[in-house]
Amino acid sequence: MGLRSLPSALCFEGMSDPADLTISEAGRLLRARSLSPVDLIEAVLARIAARNPRYNAFLSVDEDAVRSEARDAEAAFCSGDVRGPLHGIPYGVKDIVDVRGETTTCNSRVRGYHMADADADIVGRLRGSGAILIGKLALHEFARGGAMWDLPWPPARNPWDPDRHPGGSSSGSGAAVAAGMLPAAIGTDTGGSVRHPATACGIVGLKPTYDAISRRGIFPLAFSLDTVGLLTRTVEDNALLFHAARAPYNGGSRNERDCLHHLWDGIRGLRIGLVEHFYVSDVEAHSDFQAAMEGAVDVLRSLGAEVARIHLSPLPLWTACGQAILQSESYVVHEAWLRERPQDYSSDCRAKLLVGRFVPASKYLKAQQMRAVLIAEFEAAMREVDIVVTLSSMDPPARIDDRAEVARTYARHARMPFNLTGTPAMSVPIGLSAEGLPIGMQIAGRAFDEATVYRVGWAYCAASGSTELRPPMRD
Repeated sequence: MGLRSLPSALCFEGMSDPADLTISEAGRLLRARSLSPVDLIEAVLARIAARNPRYNAFLSVDEDAVRSEARDAEAAFCSGDVRGPLHGIPYGVKDIVDVRGETTTCNSRVRGYHMADADADIVGRLRGSGAILIGKLALHEFARGGAMWDLPWPPARNPWDPDRHPGGSSSGSGAAVAAGMLPAAIGTDTGGSVRHPATACGIVGLKPTYDAISRRGIFPLAFSLDTVGLLTRTVEDNALLFHAARAPYNGGSRNERDCLHHLWDGIRGLRIGLVEHFYVSDVEAHSDFQAAMEGAVDVLRSLGAEVARIHLSPLPLWTACGQAILQSESYVVHEAWLRERPQDYSSDCRAKLLVGRFVPASKYLKAQQMRAVLIAEFEAAMREVDIVVTLSSMDPPARIDDRAEVARTYARHARMPFNLTGTPAMSVPIGLSAEGLPIGMQIAGRAFDEATVYRVGWAYCAASGSTELRPPMRD
């Protein structure tokens, strides 16, 4: 089956609606006083009103508070008090993230009335940058269930095809950005939950180094795997967002690297390791997805990178190790509620969480020991290359109402290895399948080297035009 070709790059002059602007485009216009923060926010709110009923990305929007913040930003720009590139930029957060004075429901009846008394660290940092929080975004229950219909809110849908799954568990974050309702969203990634919706929705999604972004104020799933992640339309936007969101690194300067400093340097001479066996022999990916990866690798080579195949342990070993840890740790979080009020969980979430009850301590400890071996293996491989690339998902997004196919395809991916290593990994779009559905490539690097991940991602996307792809929208 053939792949759809990528379009030539779009330019801002062809866009008439401010809601279509990226972070970098909107920021330049705001700082030049060519665009008002109030007008930008009104365009975003109008876009949400038009499209959210179809895609179910948002759980809540506080329009009064949003408009008040937009007026404050307008006054700041008029007085010359500009805080930085995110000042006046709208974003949303997965409803697992605390926002002072708002409920953090985790899309569950169990937490439906929990009121946060303080902002999560990432929300506080983005407030300090002048970014404007638009609202709370949909997710799979407690970041563990699937696209269930027995939850307080209906599941988010894929903007490329509303009958398809948008990926998860940060489903609303991916759908909102892909549908043009927001230029940026915050999600969480424990076993791929930012990179999955980024892949399925054709946008950019970064899982940074473990704890590069503070988890304070975010409801846990599995404490040794949980990572706060970022979803945007472009690689440059993602780097801008990461710069504002990351936590200070107390041990030195490696987490203080400006990811924009070398973003546009190109990749000539970089050594890229291709983990091809993950999606060719370990788990055989859809033929369109394998062909798209071949094309993406050709682009990287054409840009002057040295690409060579490398071998890691088989993907099923990584997956089994990660699942044993995730199942055990997530059950501990929910043990009391599962005993006292199991009926308040959706059927899928309850079943997935209860599996952890039957994971013996010996299996969990062996998984953590195996994790140490796998981390050492990855570190050894990274001494020979600057970056690694592999597929993200192995299949197109399933129909959202086909529970069996959603479950089957949900597990067919190569994202868990980088949760186990705790190292940065980013999904970027690399084209569309013959069905017109997005395909994503992962770019992964050494701990705290998000800068090189972004550099490779920007070079690929600039050469291919892949981040200019937009779903066919119907308001």
